[in-house]
Amino acid sequence: MKSYSSVFFIFILSFSFIQAQNFDLIPLGIYGGRDESNLSAYLLGEKDKNEFISLDAGSLHAGIDKAIMKGTFKVSSDTVLKKYIKGYFISHGHLDHLDGLIINSPEDNPKNIYGLSPVIDILKNFYFTNGPWINFANEGNPPILNKYKYISLNPLEKFKIENTHLQGQIFQLSHGNPYIGSAVLINSDQKSILYLGDTGADRIEKSNQLDILWKSISPLLIQHRLLAILIEVSFPNSQPETSLFGHLTPALLQEELGKLATYAGKDHLKNLPVIITHLKPSGNNIDTIKKELQENNVYGIKLIFPVQGEKIVL
Repeated sequence: MKSYSSVFFIFILSFSFIQAQNFDLIPLGIYGGRDESNLSAYLLGEKDKNEFISLDAGSLHAGIDKAIMKGTFKVSSDTVLKKYIKGYFISHGHLDHLDGLIINSPEDNPKNIYGLSPVIDILKNFYFTNGPWINFANEGNPPILNKYKYISLNPLEKFKIENTHLQGQIFQLSHGNPYIGSAVLINSDQKSILYLGDTGADRIEKSNQLDILWKSISPLLIQHRLLAILIEVSFPNSQPETSLFGHLTPALLQEELGKLATYAGKDHLKNLPVIITHLKPSGNNIDTIKKELQENNVYGIKLIFPVQGEKIVL
């Protein structure tokens, strides 16, 4: 009887663990510059469904090929691009976050592009314009090819991600005041993942955008519904605060997490998966950033450093 109870208890624990894994995250690009084959792009979808929203799209084809090489995908790159990716969220208008979308647009299938209205305007006015590229979207300069449909959103607006069971909510960020960036909260079955594009700290940016975000998501953290945060740390602590260009350092990440701890309680940050994005691969920056994050992990978060092409289950 004791043995049976033990087995049953282990089964319940295993079942609970399996149930807790709601999302597949595939990093197609993890860096914030220089390596054009490995720029910010993360596929996020419900576990095992292969229905993804691409969170930014700096590198697509190179990242998909890397994921196939690592066994994450067992289909062709065309299948992933055309069938698995159901839409794009573009956090802001810098090339390292959308170059893959532009370059791969001739081979892609029709889908939506989600973003804040000012970000959509950048795509419309500077990229899909029939000047530097062809207008594959549904608005802007003719001829209009209507492959992509712009979904312009306002800060805090909630939206459905078409052809998936995912929902989103968008938040405005400050990426080198007054330059606008954004974050998106992706929801599925009462669980959520938060993805931030490039952002500066509120104190440096003279902004309250991150404070609004932390206050908004704190109930999810308290209720154990927030499964992970993807957030950038571009520079080591030695980078002067006057030369951050709308980015974070390990110290500034801790500063911002302190605000989240104020709203949600420090204990709710312990073991929270925080996936570090947008490291700038210059000199020994990456090793330094990782060391500084690990040595000053004030809130006991679970630091995750993604690897291009390797799936993370959340």
